[in-house]
Amino acid sequence: MSAAKIDTQGLRLLVRKAVIWRSGSQIVSQLIAWASTFLVLRILDPADYGLYAMAAVVLTLLGLLNGYGLANALIQREEVTRKELRQLFGMLLVLNTLLAVAQVITAPFVARFYEQPEVADLLRVLALVFLTNPFLALGYAILSREMDFKRQAQVNLATAMLGAVVALAGALAGLGVWTLVLAPLSVFVTRAIAMTIVARAFMWPSFDFRGAGAIASFGGAVTLSSIFYFLQTQSDVVIAGRNFDAATVGLYTTALFLAQIFVNKVVPPLNEVAFTALSRAQADREAFANGFLISVQGIMLLAIPFCLGLAVTAEPFVRVVLGEKWLGIVPLLQVLGCAMPWMVLQVLFAPATNAAGRPGIAVRNAAIGALVMPLAFIVAVQWGIEGMAWAWLAAYPVIAVITAASSLPTIGVAPARLLVAIVPSTLAGFAMALAVYVADMALADAEPVLRLVALVASGATIYCGWLFLFARERLLEFIALVRNR
Repeated sequence: MSAAKIDTQGLRLLVRKAVIWRSGSQIVSQLIAWASTFLVLRILDPADYGLYAMAAVVLTLLGLLNGYGLANALIQREEVTRKELRQLFGMLLVLNTLLAVAQVITAPFVARFYEQPEVADLLRVLALVFLTNPFLALGYAILSREMDFKRQAQVNLATAMLGAVVALAGALAGLGVWTLVLAPLSVFVTRAIAMTIVARAFMWPSFDFRGAGAIASFGGAVTLSSIFYFLQTQSDVVIAGRNFDAATVGLYTTALFLAQIFVNKVVPPLNEVAFTALSRAQADREAFANGFLISVQGIMLLAIPFCLGLAVTAEPFVRVVLGEKWLGIVPLLQVLGCAMPWMVLQVLFAPATNAAGRPGIAVRNAAIGALVMPLAFIVAVQWGIEGMAWAWLAAYPVIAVITAASSLPTIGVAPARLLVAIVPSTLAGFAMALAVYVADMALADAEPVLRLVALVASGATIYCGWLFLFARERLLEFIALVRNR
C-alpha cells in the first residue's frame, strides 16, 4: 500500500451510513427471524434440527463455491467495466448450475453416510438455492461497490419478514423438518428477484471469460479460504452426525446456533462494510490501520458481553425462551459461549487482508484452522457431545493468535496496539461474567423470567459500570463513533 491520502471525512460519512443501514437492518431482520425461530423451536423436535443440520453441511460446503468470492474481486477493484460485470454474471450462472446438479447427484450418498434416508430429499429441494445465487451475488456486487447498503437493507428486511411468516406457518401446519427447508428457500427466491430489481442488474451474461483472469484469481483465493473455513467450523457436525443420533445432533447444533448468533449474524454485515471501506482506504496506510483498529475495538466491545453473558445465563435463558425440552443444551451453551469471543476476533482479520489485496493470508490462516479444528473434534468426540463443545474452547484461542500474528504486519498494526483495543472490554466482560455467575447462584430458586431479567440487567450495569470506571476513554470513544463525532 502506498502512502497516498484519501478523503477520510467523506469515507467516514459513507461508512457510517453503510453501517447504519447494513447492520441496523440486519439487527431488525434478525430480531424478526429470532422471534420466529424461537417460536418454531418450541414446536419442532430436536431430531428435526438434527436432520436439517446434516443436510445443511452439504449445502454450506457447496455454497462456498457459489461465486461470492468473484463478486468480492470486483468490489475490491478500483474500476470495473460493464463487460466485467457480464463476465461475472456468466461465471456465476455456470458455477451455480453445476453446484445444483452436484448436490442432486450426491444426495443419496450423503443420506447413506448418515443413515438418514430423508436427508436425500432435503438436499434435492435445497439445490434450488443455487439457482438464486447468480442474481443475488451480481446485485450485491453492484450495490456494494456504490456503498449503497440502504437498498440492500430494504430487501433483506422485507424478505426476512417473509421467511419468518413461512417458518411459523410451516411449523403450525405440522410440516416438521420441511419447515426448515421452505423458509430459507422462500427468502432466497424473493431476495434474488428483489436484489436484481433494486440494483438494476439487468444484463445478459457473458460466457467469454477472456481477460477475467485477475477476477478469477482473487475470487479463487477467497473461495479457497472459505472452503478451509468450512472445514474449520463445520467438521464438527459431520463428526457428530456420524457418532450420535439425530436428537443429540439437534441439541448440539442448536446450542452452536445460539452461541454463534453474534459471530454469524451481527459480524458478517459489519465485515462487508469493513471490506468495502478498507478497499477504498488501501492507498492510505495510516487510515487503513486505524480503520481496522476502530472496527475491532467496537465489535469486541459488543461481542464479549453478548457471548459471555449468554454463557452465564444459559440455564434461565433456555427455560424462558426455548422451553424445558431444550435443557440438554445448557452445558453445551455454557462452554461454547466462552469460546465465541475468540471466533469473533479471528474472523475480523480476513476482510482487512483481503482489502489490502492479500487474500493468500486468509487462505493460509483458514488452512491452519481446517487442520486444527477437525483434529480437535476427532479427539473430543471420545468424551461425548460435551467434548465437542470443549474442543471449540481449547482450539479456537490458538487459531485466533496464529491468525493475528500472520495478519497484523500486512494490516500495519503492532500487536501491542491490538491488545490496547481489546483488553478493556475483555476485563469488563470477565468482571461481568463473574458477578452474574455469583448473582445466579443467589437467584437459583427465583421464577425463571424474573431471574433472567435480573441477571441481564445486572450484567449490563456491571459491564458498563466497569468500562466507565476503568476504561472511560474507550467507552466515550465508542459513543462518539456511534454519534459520528
